[in-house]
Amino acid sequence: MINAGCLKSLKTKEVKNMFGKNESDVDRIIRAVVGLLLATASFMYLSGWLQIVAYVLAVILLFTAITGFCLIYKLFGIGTLKQKSV
Repeated sequence: MINAGCLKSLKTKEVKNMFGKNESDVDRIIRAVVGLLLATASFMYLSGWLQIVAYVLAVILLFTAITGFCLIYKLFGIGTLKQKSV
């Protein structure tokens, strides 16, 4: 159970850093294009288990393109988004 004090201690900046964008615009465009191509190919040309795999990959690529966040990048500590100089 989460208490209210614990939730108040989370700062907005910490949450943004945890799930903030880590993909550049070019990375997001490439993911969106590849995701759409995979979805189209799986709808028109593929069948069976290969179609399912292509749909799953397409959904993952489109989701990460829309949100700008890649969990694999976060786990490995990498990112293609340039940090703003403050």
